[in-house]
Amino acid sequence: MHLLSLFKRKAEEGQLLDMVDKSSEDLQLYGEEVVTMLRVAAWCLQSHFIRRPPMSVVVKVLEGVMHVEDNLDYNFSSPPALRENTAAVHNEGALEAATPLLPEELSGPR
Repeated sequence: MHLLSLFKRKAEEGQLLDMVDKSSEDLQLYGEEVVTMLRVAAWCLQSHFIRRPPMSVVVKVLEGVMHVEDNLDYNFSSPPALRENTAAVHNEGALEAATPLLPEELSGPR
């Protein structure tokens, strides 16, 4: 099974701790923090740059002042523009070309 597919499934099932090495006492002891880090990673990997947190928010989450957003998209392997175009092809029954993603769409403004 592909690692991203496994991550998506475990996240949707609320079983992210299952992905942690069971032989590591530290990882098991700090399971809640490990799951938070996995969720922060998923938040930072959101396909659309608008949905990604700024570093200041990531730091606040790491400090325990804020929480990770609940509504995360775990479909990392398929960019949103491609998913939307694929849905349009299936809905209309016609083949449409996918719009290439521009660098600013991938990583957002600097």
